[in-house]
Amino acid sequence: MPSLINCRNLEKSYGPRTLFDGLDLNIGEGDRIGIIGPNGAGKTTLLNILAGDDEADSGTVHRRKGLRIAAVPQDPHFDPAESVSAVVIRAAEAHAVPVETSVEREVRARIVMERMGFSDVNLSIGTLSGGWRKRVAIAVALASAPELLLLDEPTNHLDLEGMLHLERLLTSERLAFVLISHDRVFLDRTVTRILEVAPQYPGGVFAAEGTYSGFLHKREAFLTARAQYREGLANRVRRELEWLGRGPKARTTKAQARIDAAEELQEELRGLDRTTAVEVQGIELTGSGRKTKRLLAATDLSKSLGGKELFSGLEILLRPGQRLGVVGANGSGKSTLLRVFAGEIDPDDGTLRRAEGLRTVYFDQNREQLDPRMPLRRALAELSDTVIYRGSPVHIVTWAKRFLFSADQLDLPLEELSGGEKARVHIARLMLRPADLLILDEPTNDLDIPTLEVLEESLLDFPGALVLVTHDRLLMDRVATLLLGLGGQGGATFFADVAQWEETVALSRLKTGRNKTSAPREKKKKQGLSYLEKREYEEIETKIAAAERDLEASAARLEDPAVVSDAHKAHEAFEAHNEAQLRLDQLFDRWAELEEKRSNQG
Repeated sequence: MPSLINCRNLEKSYGPRTLFDGLDLNIGEGDRIGIIGPNGAGKTTLLNILAGDDEADSGTVHRRKGLRIAAVPQDPHFDPAESVSAVVIRAAEAHAVPVETSVEREVRARIVMERMGFSDVNLSIGTLSGGWRKRVAIAVALASAPELLLLDEPTNHLDLEGMLHLERLLTSERLAFVLISHDRVFLDRTVTRILEVAPQYPGGVFAAEGTYSGFLHKREAFLTARAQYREGLANRVRRELEWLGRGPKARTTKAQARIDAAEELQEELRGLDRTTAVEVQGIELTGSGRKTKRLLAATDLSKSLGGKELFSGLEILLRPGQRLGVVGANGSGKSTLLRVFAGEIDPDDGTLRRAEGLRTVYFDQNREQLDPRMPLRRALAELSDTVIYRGSPVHIVTWAKRFLFSADQLDLPLEELSGGEKARVHIARLMLRPADLLILDEPTNDLDIPTLEVLEESLLDFPGALVLVTHDRLLMDRVATLLLGLGGQGGATFFADVAQWEETVALSRLKTGRNKTSAPREKKKKQGLSYLEKREYEEIETKIAAAERDLEASAARLEDPAVVSDAHKAHEAFEAHNEAQLRLDQLFDRWAELEEKRSNQG
């Protein structure tokens, strides 16, 4: 594949800490690369170097002449008063492909907005949820017609439908992309090369071709081989130290060479130990040891917000050892249900019975419990410089190190910590509180993969009951013993696993012919057609006729026995039919919108 960006021997440090040294990376046309690694290892820094927004301390970055690069930041910011169409069309205009006309650029922008699921492109961005704002950021990037797309945590704030939509988009596009993600399922489905940035590797980077699952096997083989090498090196150093301990005289060239070699072996061992990863300490959540069999019972539970019914007639019984996962689109009521369980708000109807003296620990996804001005010291230990963990005192410095904080950070206000560091603070606080019932609302936000894996094991070992909301599908699948799906319109259904939930969401989209999680519509002011919209109106009936033919062809393929009997072909045919139906519905919606404007002109 022709090269888009070629990086040679990159080195980058912050103060005394080296992020990577001697990094080589070539990105070719069509490459799909995932970057992973612990928080603070340099993932975003590397992405910024690729984008040209940061520079390496040394090494070279060669970009193909005229290369079009678009980046999707982790936390995109827009003017809340602007409409979706305004920012996306402006991006298309600002990064125009030379051969395009202005009409073609606007059409390209509208196609991108359709593909991102926007049913109303005139919505102001300030009315959108975090997930839909992330979709706007991706649409802005795609509207610039990039040859290379850079995405920093693109699944953050996306609900399941949004993540599935992004997966389909990335795997169907021909452009190359590099993304940072901690979502292991998303990585497995989208990328074909993994780059892990972490201090335990030579140069700070380990790369492997293939999926994330394949990468894990290759990494394990590398780390096993390195551990065996270190063991052999340590034995050699021990023998040489014993020889040096006998006080040999460097009277001959041979003796001096052995002394020098012994010192080099010691330095190699120290260097190997310095680059060994700092392992995340075990997260051991504290159960109360309560023997009560019924901890929480919900009967005929209902709740509405702002006139919208979120759930109705809900029946749930939680016992020790049960782990309930709650899934649903953004705005479907997941956080509201958790707040009802936690006793922060009341249901509208029904009863919620808690065991007498029930100890509930609630993790709020917005992390509103902590004052951002509070020093880290007081967040970890509220009253003194000692915490009591499982009945034993632990000094604040020791406790902080367990969560990878240094003594120098203890007086920093929480607002100066990274998202991952704040998440670790909350986990530290959770570990100090005995609980019968854990209620966790998006506890995995900002956590790196090593911490996610440790949290997963802790939740599996927790003896009490658990209610969990998380966008991490792998953690949800492994931890939840029961899955509750909220439809956002009062309906609630139990599922066996995440795969069954995904299938139900996809089937629902197919049956309705449109994305039920599409952004809400605003009432539009009456206005006539613009010049560009007149051109679009003249062409749209031809597009509708073509879309109807595509839909008929895709439906016929679904009835082909050769396709239905092949799981892979059936899945592809199902996706194609789904996309064809969605495309037709969006064209009809757009036609109706243009027709209304046309009638307003008289």
